[in-house]
Amino acid sequence: MLVPAGSGDLYEKRKGVYPKAVDGFYRRLKWAIMAATLVIYWGTPWIRWDRGPYAPDQAVLVDLAHRRFYMFAIEIWPHEFYYVAGLLIMAGIGLFLVTSAVGRAWCGYACPQTVWTDLFQHVERFIDGDRNAQIRLANAPWSADKLARRLVKWQVWLLISFLTGGAWIFYFADAPTLQRAFWTGTAAPVAYAATGVLTATTFVLGGFMREQVCIYMCPWPRIQTAMLDEKSLVVTYRNWRGEKRGSVKKAAAHPGEFGDCIDCDQCVAVCPTGIDIRNGPQIGCITCALCIDACDKVMEQVGRPRGLIDYCTEDDANRERQGGVPRPILQSLLRPRTIGYLCVWTGIGLAMLFALGARTRVDISAQQDRNPIFVRLSDGAIRNAYTVKLRNMEARPRPMEVRVDGLQGAVLWTDAMARDQAMPVIAAMVPADSVARLRIFVAAPAQAPGAARQDFRFTVRATDREGGHDAEPARFERPQ
Repeated sequence: MLVPAGSGDLYEKRKGVYPKAVDGFYRRLKWAIMAATLVIYWGTPWIRWDRGPYAPDQAVLVDLAHRRFYMFAIEIWPHEFYYVAGLLIMAGIGLFLVTSAVGRAWCGYACPQTVWTDLFQHVERFIDGDRNAQIRLANAPWSADKLARRLVKWQVWLLISFLTGGAWIFYFADAPTLQRAFWTGTAAPVAYAATGVLTATTFVLGGFMREQVCIYMCPWPRIQTAMLDEKSLVVTYRNWRGEKRGSVKKAAAHPGEFGDCIDCDQCVAVCPTGIDIRNGPQIGCITCALCIDACDKVMEQVGRPRGLIDYCTEDDANRERQGGVPRPILQSLLRPRTIGYLCVWTGIGLAMLFALGARTRVDISAQQDRNPIFVRLSDGAIRNAYTVKLRNMEARPRPMEVRVDGLQGAVLWTDAMARDQAMPVIAAMVPADSVARLRIFVAAPAQAPGAARQDFRFTVRATDREGGHDAEPARFERPQ
């Protein structure tokens, strides 16, 4: 529908959200999770892990230059990307599990947008004061004091944003080395570009957009509706107990007419997205539970039971509304849907752990030369040529042997050997953490016409104490 000229804007202008400081169980839980996530994010690139003289000693490293991913004792090669895919699948199923059990707990406690916004709000509260002082300052005309506060606050935000963007690049190179190169101006241009982009996005999203990211930009609030059901624990206002709202004086003057809610709006004042939980489930609720802390504190002050706002399922809310007793929280969490998610999540994790424990650290791949497909030798034997790659995934050189299985009478030699040096087995020393490329010739006796192709296998075996082997199917071509 067209909007007539002069009838107003199509979208409402954003109203500033100034969350009030609050103390309580969930606020302290958010403090603990925020501290843990920030320490993990900023500290992980500096953890060392000894992998021997041939591999990097950074515990967590995405080595793009050498196409490796290191996580403590685990090393992932490009051909093992299915492990990364498995981790991403586990992360997705984990989000499904958490959402089905306790709503948007990820959004309220551990999402990077939530963590950095919370940190920025604490900085703002320290410099500008609490909610009322922030509102007064925002509405006040520009002055030297207001300008000074804004500049100090923005500088601190910018510093946090820079540390955030700068920490990210340390996951992709040796952190101490990259830090020295960064400050001496010798780092790769992509390092400065990535730091600049991440600094800017952190500064804007955490400092100015905040709840707009959660409500408008993030797709997760829309997706979560498919995973929430009547048995999911979400932050709930017990309206059957709180309504009709009225002050303490009104309630004392008219016994039995008013509910427990005294309409103090503290639940709204502490909400980081500025919603009123008393209006029911909303896309802006990130389940941070700060409204629970605020409401419980007010209930204690006016001598009324806590829990007017609390975690509750829709089933339990209906049961309480009718005078029943809510189920134990554990019973709400352990139900077929969440148990199913947990079993799938655990199964994928155990399968990946088994695969990691059972995988060999040697690998072989072979590609047949197509021009010519075969050559008839002077003694009547048929020769095929193959490019064979031996992969050593250990941080030390390893001796290996290559042979063929399933091809009777076959002998092998490389392009560095003479034909009369052919033998059933070829030895090779593969450098640490690298791939050795060999051009191997395979000769086998000619057979009767019609047996043009024969399947066989290249097999590689490490001959050191740790051992390990792998095989690659191949095809031997003969003339018709």
